[in-house]
Amino acid sequence: AGTGPQWLPLAKSLYLNFSLCFFLTMPDEAITQYICEVTKPDDFDPFWEGILKTSSKLPLSETLEPLPLRSDETTEVFSIRYQSIDGVSISGWYSVPRKATGPLPALLYVPGYISDPPLQKSWARLGYAVLSIGPRGKIRSHEQFNPGYPGLLVHNIIDRNTYGYRGFYVDALRAVDFLRNRPEVDNSRIGLFGSSQGGGLTIATASLRSDIRAASAGAPYLCGYLDAVALTDSYPYEEINDYLRLYPERRDQVARTLAYFDGINFAPNIECPIIVNIGLQDNVCPPETGYALFRDIGSKEKTLYPYDRCGHDAGRNDHNRIVEDFFNQHLTPGT
Repeated sequence: AGTGPQWLPLAKSLYLNFSLCFFLTMPDEAITQYICEVTKPDDFDPFWEGILKTSSKLPLSETLEPLPLRSDETTEVFSIRYQSIDGVSISGWYSVPRKATGPLPALLYVPGYISDPPLQKSWARLGYAVLSIGPRGKIRSHEQFNPGYPGLLVHNIIDRNTYGYRGFYVDALRAVDFLRNRPEVDNSRIGLFGSSQGGGLTIATASLRSDIRAASAGAPYLCGYLDAVALTDSYPYEEINDYLRLYPERRDQVARTLAYFDGINFAPNIECPIIVNIGLQDNVCPPETGYALFRDIGSKEKTLYPYDRCGHDAGRNDHNRIVEDFFNQHLTPGT
């Protein structure tokens, strides 16, 4: 995930999250009923409609390279690339079951803030075509855009049109197009999942793409930004506090920009079935913002899984089986 002194605060916060799993107690009503101070801009939807229109005109120019050394008798793995907005080339791993017949259900995995995309061969063994992407700035996608970590969260943060997450979100949206273009994929059965930053990307992508059939968002980051920076002093959110300590006069500009990227403003447009899991002792993505996000999700079929005595892992070990069953329910043939 990175080395050097700049990672010490983040490493410490993650350590504390996992070590706290055994000691703290259930949240009170102040946490479960917390209301984030997020205002949705009047032109929020037109802003994103414009970005979607611009990106839809760009050729995807996707490429696939077989990787025999990463493949095995059950799963074939490819290194892939496609073009995203601003001419940035995005990399990923694409895994498919070798002996599957007929159009496959597909999954898109979106990664966390400091993690690079892992292979998802275990999902391919269950019968899914699965794409794991590395949005701009990740190790294999950083030739044209590399603000660093820390750095991404505040990259051009006072301009909504050049803010780093504008491109990051589009990278995830374009990955859906990659899956839709694959002849082995059933376009009516595409799911989406990720945790932390991946949870935030899941929320935005499920909101902006009505062709997502089901979504699973863990410990969602990028939701209630300015509430989160007041609730925790852990990184990555602390990047915003660091920035505002340097430029206190820019706070209003920062707030205006972040409103266009806040998951809570995306949430009402989500229509697909969705599950959300949070850790009640998470001091990276505070549970208050998770509850606030969940209340605003528009889907009629949504379930929240709050895990007590868990930090930023958000109950991952217990929750993995729930995610597997959830996608099996919504993406298998005939559902």
